[in-house]
Amino acid sequence: MNVVLPDGSSKEVPQRATVADVAAAIGAGLAKAALAGTVNGEAVDLSAPVSEGDQVSIITAKSPEAYDLLRHSAAHVMAAALVDLYGDVKFGVGPSIENGFYYDVMLEKSLSSEDFEAIEARMAQIVEAGEPFVRKEVTREEALALFADQPFKVELIEELPDDATISTYTIGAFTDLCRGPHLPDTSKIPAFKLQKLAGAYWRGDAEREQLQRLYGTAFFKQKDLDEHLHNLEEAEKRDHRKLGRELGIFMMDELAGVGLPLYPPKGARIIRTMQEWLRKELYRRGYEEVITPHIYKADVWKTSGHYDFYHENMYFFNINEGTDEQPRYSEYGVKPMNCPGHVMLYRNEVHSYRDLPVRFFEFGTVYRHEMSGVVHGLMRARGFTQDDAHVFCRKDQVVDEVVAILDLADMIMSEFGFEYEAEISTRPEKSIGSDEMWEYAEGALKDACAARNLKYEINEGDGAFYGPKIDIKVKDAIGRMWQCSTVQVDFNLPERFDLTYRTAENTEERPYMLHRALFGSIERFLGILIEHYAGALPLWLSPVQAVILPIADRHIDAAFDLEHRLKDVGGRVEVYEQNEPMRVKIAKAQAQKVPYMIVLGDKEVEEGTISVRERFEGDQGSWPIERMEQILRDAVV
Repeated sequence: MNVVLPDGSSKEVPQRATVADVAAAIGAGLAKAALAGTVNGEAVDLSAPVSEGDQVSIITAKSPEAYDLLRHSAAHVMAAALVDLYGDVKFGVGPSIENGFYYDVMLEKSLSSEDFEAIEARMAQIVEAGEPFVRKEVTREEALALFADQPFKVELIEELPDDATISTYTIGAFTDLCRGPHLPDTSKIPAFKLQKLAGAYWRGDAEREQLQRLYGTAFFKQKDLDEHLHNLEEAEKRDHRKLGRELGIFMMDELAGVGLPLYPPKGARIIRTMQEWLRKELYRRGYEEVITPHIYKADVWKTSGHYDFYHENMYFFNINEGTDEQPRYSEYGVKPMNCPGHVMLYRNEVHSYRDLPVRFFEFGTVYRHEMSGVVHGLMRARGFTQDDAHVFCRKDQVVDEVVAILDLADMIMSEFGFEYEAEISTRPEKSIGSDEMWEYAEGALKDACAARNLKYEINEGDGAFYGPKIDIKVKDAIGRMWQCSTVQVDFNLPERFDLTYRTAENTEERPYMLHRALFGSIERFLGILIEHYAGALPLWLSPVQAVILPIADRHIDAAFDLEHRLKDVGGRVEVYEQNEPMRVKIAKAQAQKVPYMIVLGDKEVEEGTISVRERFEGDQGSWPIERMEQILRDAVV
């Protein structure tokens, strides 16, 4: 019989052939590298049969699906090791996840990281034994009998549809309920590591049983695992929550509430510097700044659609707008986004086609009701500020406006040394707007990327219900990707708020509306910068650009005179006047990631010079004061 390969060609294989047979028919090298396959788009084991005309591809370690396969198989090996070591273990689910896997388990022993060595040792024995993953299809009754002592598995089985195919996988003496597929055998898991423990409620329900969640990861090469673990260590050192606290950039206080950051002077200075830097560029590029309220009557949110579609993520409250004797309550909502305010500002005036585009921007603080479990420092907060802008333009202006936004995004990412890539998300299943509007908007986004020579991936069907979008994803210093800038076309709000402009023919038309954020959340972008630079922000953004270190008390007056002189050119400078050894002062400045340390002693005071240390390059020798003045002057935003 013949099967169809990914390139469209046919390959003849024997009757009752398996995916492994197809790999062997293609070549001995592929047969050796094969881990699993896909048949008509569905991932299957190598032992899965193929039929006449099936479309077959082979999964190897280089395939996109390979790591899910590897890590899910490693989760089974970990589960088998737990049974061997601890006997009666009740299993929840054990999926592969980004960069690893986990298994939720219930057992009498409370596991700790001290148990990892024994579990990994038993896993290594199972891997070395090369136990095959044996798949078996069973009836519902057989499955219920087989897992009678596994209550969580029984619950899953009972919820399966009547026509579901139920399968198990066995390695050695351990059998698990699983759809698969899996690696051919355990020897294909050459590099793995257990990482951490956490608590987890069964099915994510706080009213259900609490299980222990054991996390791990696996790679096809030891060097890749070592690199991954190194990056994790590096990420821990760079954790913005730790550095933000140590550097005095932001803090959290349970008294204030979860996900509501507070900014001491250094953090406030960084954020205001970022805003002022971008504000100047936006004015230069034809934007106008606006300011809108933090709360609106619920009527606004009903008109915008947020009341119906985003209600659970918002904060609502009632205000008595009557009297104590005759109360009259109105419902208000705290804004989760700035769009309705900008829309109302546009609607406040009559616009001609000659007025467009209208570009409003705002550093607007918004509040969203995030679950406490997903709040993560500045990366995901309940209160944050967006560098938000909305462009109202004619249809023929959309491409040029998107190009200009992408140009602005490139300027920002280049300033911080970020490599980045783009993704265009297209029309989802549930959406508003005509086919013609979607086709034009998606084409405009693609044309804008082409005009900027910006390569992009298509994320099919992942656009917002109100329009397609471009997302910019940046790569940081240790290779992690972060979604930052976004450009979105909106068909919804212009319709809901009845926005129009007067055409050259004196008719009314709806403008196209573009949402755009460049930093995105300023707080989140700051968190990314802290981790990207490991706290050592660029000179122009550093809250303290230089510290002056007088060697002795007799040099303190000269230090303060120098401080005033450097502040006069716009420098952010502090004097360390404490009576401490110079090595302590230098160590303190290094720990605070200060770009320049200026040492003042007898020689410097007498000659009118300064001795300079740079945070990365160390001692720079003697400089004239004018050189430092020029450096700080050039760094003024």
